[in-house]
Amino acid sequence: MSKANANAAMGQRLRELRLAADMQQSDVARRLRISPAYLSLLEKGKRTVQLPLLFSALELYGVSMEAFMQSLGERHVDDGLARLLDEPLLRSLDLTEADLMSLSAEPKVATTITALFNLYKNARSQLDHVVATVAERDRGEKGGSLRFDYSPFDEVTDFLERHRNWFPVLEDRAEAFRAQAELDPRVRSDGLIVALREQLGVDVQLVDPDRDTSVIRRWDPDRGVLTVSQQLVEQRLRFQLASAIALRLFDAEKLHEPLLGGYQGQHTETRKLIKIHLASYFAGALLLPYGPFYDEVRRTRYDVEQLAQRFESSYETVAHRMCNLADPERPGVPMHFVRVDVAGNLSKRYSGDGIRFTHGEGSCPKMAVHLAFLTPSVLTKQYSRFPDGTTYFCFAKVVSEPKQGSLVKGTNYSIGLGCHADDAKHFAYADDLPFVDRKKMSVPVGPTCRFCERADCNMRSAPSYKLAFRVDEATKKDNFFSPLVTGDSDELRPSHPAPKPPAGD
Repeated sequence: MSKANANAAMGQRLRELRLAADMQQSDVARRLRISPAYLSLLEKGKRTVQLPLLFSALELYGVSMEAFMQSLGERHVDDGLARLLDEPLLRSLDLTEADLMSLSAEPKVATTITALFNLYKNARSQLDHVVATVAERDRGEKGGSLRFDYSPFDEVTDFLERHRNWFPVLEDRAEAFRAQAELDPRVRSDGLIVALREQLGVDVQLVDPDRDTSVIRRWDPDRGVLTVSQQLVEQRLRFQLASAIALRLFDAEKLHEPLLGGYQGQHTETRKLIKIHLASYFAGALLLPYGPFYDEVRRTRYDVEQLAQRFESSYETVAHRMCNLADPERPGVPMHFVRVDVAGNLSKRYSGDGIRFTHGEGSCPKMAVHLAFLTPSVLTKQYSRFPDGTTYFCFAKVVSEPKQGSLVKGTNYSIGLGCHADDAKHFAYADDLPFVDRKKMSVPVGPTCRFCERADCNMRSAPSYKLAFRVDEATKKDNFFSPLVTGDSDELRPSHPAPKPPAGD
C-alpha cells in the first residue's frame, strides 16, 4: 500500500471510530490538543498520523492498536455506492473505489447519494419519453418548430456551413508553419514530431498502451508532454500530430477566437467542439496545402483514391479536404460529405451543395452512402433525385480498419461525397454515367422517411409526417408505411369487367 493510500485508510478509520463514539471533531481535537482543522486533514488522509497522536486517539476511542491495524484492511464500499461504479455517468466522472470508500464512512451521505442518483435516472428516462413524444407531435402539427434533438454536433455542422467550411486565416497560418518548420512536401510523422519539439516545445512520446483503451492522444500541459499511441498507422498518426500542432497554436495565438467571435450556441460544449473541428481543419491544411492539393484535384478530376495515394493520406482525410476548396480565387466544386455506419447512423455530415440532411433522423436508405455496404470492395455511384426534382451525383466507398484481424472489432464506415448533377462532368467517376436523362437515370430518394413526400417508396421504415397515414383493409401497398393517396383504390381494377357466370336453370 502506498503512503497516500495508507494515510487515507488510517484517516478514514479514525473518522469512523469518532463517529461510532458519537464525538464531535472539536471535542476530539481539544482532548488530543490539536486544532479541529488539523484533525480534519488527518481524517481525510492529507496528513500522516504520528504514533504518539495515534496512541492518544485510540485510547480515547477505546480501541487497541492491534485491533485498529487489523481493521485497516477491511474497508468496503457501501453496497449501494458500489453498484454505482458501473453506471455510465459515474464512470464519466472518474470516481474511484477509494473515492466512494471515503463516502462510506458517512452512512447517511451514502444513502442520500444513492437515492438521488436513482431518482435522477428515473426522471431522465421519463423526460426522454416526454421530449420524444412532444417533438413528434410538434413536427406533425407545426412542421417541426421544436428542436429537442438539436445536438452540439448539429450546431458545429451549421457553423461550418455558414462559413462555407472555408477559413483563410487557418490556411495562411498552416502555410506559414510549414515554411517555419521546413516540413517536406510529403509530411511524415517524424517531421511533425521534430516540429512540435523545436517550434512549440512539446515533448512527444509514442507509447504502446498497456491496456485496452480507446484513447489515442493525450496532452499534459503541466509537463508539456504529448502522448500518442504508437498503434496508429502512419496516416492517422500524422493527422493526430497535426491536430496537436493546431491546438497548441490555438492556445498560444488564439487563432480560433476571432472565428468564433461572440458565437453563443444552445449547448455549453459547442464552442469547444468547434475549436476541435477547426483544429482538424488546420491539420488538413497543414498536411494537404491548398495550392498543390487544388491543382491535383483538378488534374485527377476529383479522384479521391488517386489523391489519397498521391498525398499518402487516408480516403476520409482527402474527402474532408475536398470540401474545403472554397477559395474565391480558386474555387472547387461545391460538395457534400456524409459518413455513416452499417446501422445507418450519421456520424458526420456537411452540405456545401445544398443537399438536405435532417437533424438526428438518419437519411434515406436508397442513397449511395448506404448502398455502398452492399458492394464494399467497389465504389458505389448514382444520381439521386429528391421529391422537389433536385438531383445530385453521389458516390460512396466503404472504409474499414480491422482490429486484431477482425472487422467486427474494428471500424467500418461508408464515406459519401457528391455534388449537383450539373457539376458531375467535373468528376472522373461520372464518365461512365453521362447525365442525359434526369428522370430515367436518377434514383428517387428523400431526406428521411419521417419527412419524405414520396407516397410509393418500397423502402419506407416509418410513416411520413407530411402525409396522412390511414389503414384500409381492402387496399394493400407493397410497403405497409406507404400512405394511401387518391387513385390507389383504382390501381388494380381490371380494364374490362369479368364476365358474369351464366344463370342457372
